[in-house]
Amino acid sequence: MTGGLLQVGYKRSPSGVGDAVGMKTTLLYRLGHLSARHPVRALLGCLGALVVLLAVSTTFGGETQENWDVTGVPSQHGVELLREHQPGVGDAFSRVVVHSGDGALTGAETADLRTRLEAMPHVVSVSEPRLSDDRDTAVITVGYDVPVTHKDLMGNDKPLNEAVADARAAGLTVEMNGAVPETAAAPVEGYAEIIGVVLALLIMVLAFGSVVAAGLPIVSAIVGVVATSAGVTLLAAAMKVSPNAPMVASMVGLGVGIDYALLVVNRHVENLRDGHIVVESAARSVATAGRSAVIAATTVLVSLMGLRLAGLPTYSSFGFATAIAVVAMLAATLVVVPALCALAGKRLSPRKERKTDAAPVAATETFIGRWAAAVGRRPLVAALLAVIVMVTLAAPAVAMRTWPSDASAQSSELTTRRAYDLLAEEFGPGANAEVLIVTENTGPGKADPAAVASALDRISYEHGVVSVSPLMPSPDKAIGVAQVTIAYGPSAEQTGDVLAAIRDQLPDGAVLTGETAYYNDISDMLAVRLWVVIGFVVAASVILLTIVFRSVIIPVKAAIMNLLSVAAAYGVITAVFQWGWGSSLLGVDQPVAVSSWVPILIFAILFGLSMDYEVFLLSRIREEWLATGDPRGSVISGLAKTGRVITVAAAVMVAVFLSFSTETDIMLKMAGLGMAVAVFLDATVVRMVLVPATMSLLGRYNWWLPAWLDRILPTIDLEAAEEDPDASPELVPTAV
Repeated sequence: MTGGLLQVGYKRSPSGVGDAVGMKTTLLYRLGHLSARHPVRALLGCLGALVVLLAVSTTFGGETQENWDVTGVPSQHGVELLREHQPGVGDAFSRVVVHSGDGALTGAETADLRTRLEAMPHVVSVSEPRLSDDRDTAVITVGYDVPVTHKDLMGNDKPLNEAVADARAAGLTVEMNGAVPETAAAPVEGYAEIIGVVLALLIMVLAFGSVVAAGLPIVSAIVGVVATSAGVTLLAAAMKVSPNAPMVASMVGLGVGIDYALLVVNRHVENLRDGHIVVESAARSVATAGRSAVIAATTVLVSLMGLRLAGLPTYSSFGFATAIAVVAMLAATLVVVPALCALAGKRLSPRKERKTDAAPVAATETFIGRWAAAVGRRPLVAALLAVIVMVTLAAPAVAMRTWPSDASAQSSELTTRRAYDLLAEEFGPGANAEVLIVTENTGPGKADPAAVASALDRISYEHGVVSVSPLMPSPDKAIGVAQVTIAYGPSAEQTGDVLAAIRDQLPDGAVLTGETAYYNDISDMLAVRLWVVIGFVVAASVILLTIVFRSVIIPVKAAIMNLLSVAAAYGVITAVFQWGWGSSLLGVDQPVAVSSWVPILIFAILFGLSMDYEVFLLSRIREEWLATGDPRGSVISGLAKTGRVITVAAAVMVAVFLSFSTETDIMLKMAGLGMAVAVFLDATVVRMVLVPATMSLLGRYNWWLPAWLDRILPTIDLEAAEEDPDASPELVPTAV
C-alpha cells in the first residue's frame, strides 16, 4: 500500500461510544462478538468440548513411549545385529555397582545378588561380577530382551531396587546406572508448572493492578493445558510420543497461552478506555490482537515443524505435542478470553482508573513511550550498544561442545551419578563407556577374519585405548563381539577422537557400536541437522512475515535478530553448564557438556516465540504507519502501546521457563534456562532497543516491497480495515 490511505472517522454516537477506526466484520470479529455477547453459553460450550475431548482421550488415547532408534547412523546397524544374534547385549542394560566399606566382597554376597537380578522381568543375562583391584567393588551388568523404551522398563527401576534391597540391608553400598536406571533416576516432579503459574499471576497483578485482569489469562491457559493433555494422549495412540514431550508442550503452552490472552486483554482494556461498550470492545480485541495471535501462533507452528528435520523420532513427537499445545492455547484465547472479558466488565481496568475519573496517561507519555522516543533520537548508538551486548553473550557458543546427557551430568544425589563416580574411581573413567566392535560372520556383508584380527591388534595400540577383548562369537555364530575399553568417560572431549580412530581401522563387515558410540553418532548427526533445521525454519518464517507485513526488510531483519537471541541463549548455556559459571545455583556440581538434545529443541521453540513478540510489536507499528504515514512516529507509538504488554508477557514466560530449571533432570535445566534467557533478551534488548533503533534508521525503507512481489503474494491483513457502519450501531460515520 504505497499510495494514499483512505481514512474514515467516527463521531461520538448518542450511546457515548468514543471515536474509533472501524473494521470489517471478519471471522475473528464475529467469533469474538459471539463469545462476548453470550459469555455463559461460550464458556459452557468450551467446558462441554473439554469433557468430550477428555472422554475420547481416555477411551481411545495411548501411553507415552520413547523411540530412540535412529536409522542412518553407523552404530544403529551394530545394535540391530546384536539384538538379532546376541541376547541381552543389543537391548536395554543396567550396571549394578556393589561396594563394601569393610574390605573385600565375598562370593556369597555377589552370588545372592546375581540370583535376585536374574529373577527380574525381561532379564536374559547377568554377568559375572567384575572386581576392582582391591576387590572391595564389583560391577554386574544386567541384559534385557527388550529395548529400554519398552513400557515395562522405561522409567521403572522398582524391580532393580527390590532386587538389591537385601544387599543394601546387609550394609553394602549398591548404586545403579545404565540405560534402565537412567530413565528413572530423575523423574519430572511436575512442580515447575505450579511454580510457573503462581509467578505468572503475581507478575500480572503487579503489572496491571487488577486481580481480574491478571487471573483471566491464567484461566484461559489452564483451559489450554487441559485440552493439550487430552490431545497429546490421543497423539500417543497414533505414534510413539516421548514421555518428556508433554512436559515440553506444557512449558511452551503455558508461556504462549498466557501471552496470547494477555495481548487480547490488553487491547480490550485500551478499547474500554476509548469508550467502547464491553461486547464491542472484546470483539474488536479478538479481531486485532487476536489476529496477531493467530499469525504469531502460525510462526511457532512453522518452527516446530522444523523439528521433523532433525532425524530423531523423539523430536517429531516433541514438535507435534507442542503444536497441539499452541493450537489449544490459541483456541482458548479466541473463545474463552472474550467471554471472560464480557463477564469481567469494567473490572479489567486498574483499580485506580475505576475509582477516579482521571483520563489514563497517554501511551507516548509513559516510561516506555519516553524510552521509545529516546531510542528514536539516537538510533545508531542504541543499535550498536544492543548488538555489542548480544554478540558478547553469544560469544561462548563458539566453544559449545555437545553430548547426549548421561549419568556424569546428573546430580550427585542420584544413584546413577554415584554409580558413575564409583566405577570411574575403582575401574577408571572408561568403565562407564560401553564400546563394542561387531563383525558379521555370515552373509554378503561377511568380514574377513584375518582383516578383523589385524584391525583388533592395531586398535589395541591406539592412543586412548586401554584394552581390546578377544572376539567372542554369538550363540548362533552369526556375529562376533569384542569389547573395547577406552581411557576416557563417555562425555569426555577426547572420546570422539578415540572412536573415530577405532572406526578408521575397521575393515568391511565390522562396525563400532555400543551406547557410547551410539551417543557419539547421534551427537554428530544433530550437529549437522541443526543447520538444516535452522535453514528451513528461517526461510519459512521469512516467507510468512513477508506475506503478512508486505515488506522484504522487516522479515530479514526479524530473522537476524531472532538468531541473535538464540545465539545468546546458546552462549549463556555454554558459560553456565560447560564452563561452570554459576552452575551451582542450579544444583549442578561440575562443568558438563551441553546436552545434544538441547540446541535443536530450543532453537525451534525459541525462534517461534521470538517471532511472537515480533508480530505483536510490528502489527501495532504497521497499524500506526498505515494510519499516519509517519515512519518514525509509528515506531515510537507502536512501541509505546505494546511495550508494557510485551514486557509483562516476556516476564511471565521467563518465570515459566525458569521454573523448569528447578527440575532434577539436567536437560530440563538447560532448556529452561536457555529459553528464559532468550525470551528476556528478546523482549528487552531486541524489542525495546534493537527493533525501534533499526526501524528508525531505515524509515520508509522498512516497508519496501518490489511491485512484482506485491502482485504475486497473497494478502493477510493484520491491521484493522473499514467495516460497514451498519455492523456497529453504536458508531455513526462522519466525513474526515
